Amino acid sequence: MLVLNQDDAYHIEALINRPFFEKPAFVKYLLPLSIAALVFIALGFLFHPFFLLLIPIFAINMALHLKNKFYIQYVSTGIRQLRYLIYAGNRLADEPAIKTHFNWFDFLTSVNEIRSSVKKFSYNQVLNNEFLFVFWLLSEIVKIQFNIEAPIFYRFTDRIAEKKQDINRLFRFIGEIDAAISTANLRAGDIPTCEPLFTKENLLNIKDIINPLIKNCVPNSLHLNGKSLLLTGSNMSGKTTFIKTVAINVILSETLYLAFASTLELPFMKVYSSIKISDDILQDTSYYLEEVSRIKSFIDASQTQTPCLFVLDEIFKGTNTIERISGGKAILSYLNHPQHLVLVSTHDIELTDLLQQEDYVLYHFTEQIENEQLIFDHKLKKGRLKTRNAIKILELYNYPASIINDAKETQKIFEK
Repeated sequence: MLVLNQDDAYHIEALINRPFFEKPAFVKYLLPLSIAALVFIALGFLFHPFFLLLIPIFAINMALHLKNKFYIQYVSTGIRQLRYLIYAGNRLADEPAIKTHFNWFDFLTSVNEIRSSVKKFSYNQVLNNEFLFVFWLLSEIVKIQFNIEAPIFYRFTDRIAEKKQDINRLFRFIGEIDAAISTANLRAGDIPTCEPLFTKENLLNIKDIINPLIKNCVPNSLHLNGKSLLLTGSNMSGKTTFIKTVAINVILSETLYLAFASTLELPFMKVYSSIKISDDILQDTSYYLEEVSRIKSFIDASQTQTPCLFVLDEIFKGTNTIERISGGKAILSYLNHPQHLVLVSTHDIELTDLLQQEDYVLYHFTEQIENEQLIFDHKLKKGRLKTRNAIKILELYNYPASIINDAKETQKIFEK
């Protein structure tokens, strides 16, 4: 809609919420200086030396004028965008389909009262014709000498300040329409969607769920009734993608009331995720400490009665195997309250035995090797993972045979 889809449109929000309209202290000197300039001009016709006094007045006014330009520049982008916002609001309000859903446009009537002033301000800030430069220069000299621009500008901003609440309502109205159009386009798109069914039971019933960002995404189904999910799988098989897909669709269900699935039945939940974590050099924290902090917020949230969905990928992979499994088991057991759901993916097969006794259902992704290539079907399967592919991937990428043989022999030791 005009230029409301450009980055400058963000200045509208700033115009509404930032304190732009505090007048600077020098404003109180503008009127006396203007009167002094008029007086010296009048006296100058009687006694010419009075014209010389206009020079210091002009110098002071020039400094104040340039300082005021900073304030004008500060709000000019937002005010230009406000012009487009008002235009867009009026166009939308004239649409019959919108009138059937919105029967209150008092905010638009109010904002239209400053429409002409906004237009004038926008035009005054842009000079597209170089032949107008001479006239602009002369007008600037007059404005400087008599401090014309600043009082007009602050009267204008006072009017905008009076209308801030209605401008905000206009902003939200257009945002709501924009979101509705985007959602309608999403529903009418090529990717099938469904309306979620919300229930008070601790139930997650999913059929043919997909990730809308993945081309030709393989649909999967999952049914959890009072239990959580422990997902294992080979490298690159789709574990992380699947739990992300569920989380994305839960959020879409609770915000846009749609899901990329044939069926999605769930309680209304708060979503917490620990998927993509990294160390923070600026905060002097390691990967492990970042994850500890994130999961501590999960533990705090789990104490409430509000249903939560906790989504975790490779819990505590930043530490050693024994403590990772021990700590992971304890935390995942703790989070699995009756009113919450936990989706966790892991390479640690040891967790399957430990958590199956803690109301976790086991699912996995796997692969096949055909013609020395790994083939993934990305289909969710019930039960525990029975295959591994990490060493096989090294072999497929032509690692030296000595490394492969050594790795296999060491693996046998751990499997005993």
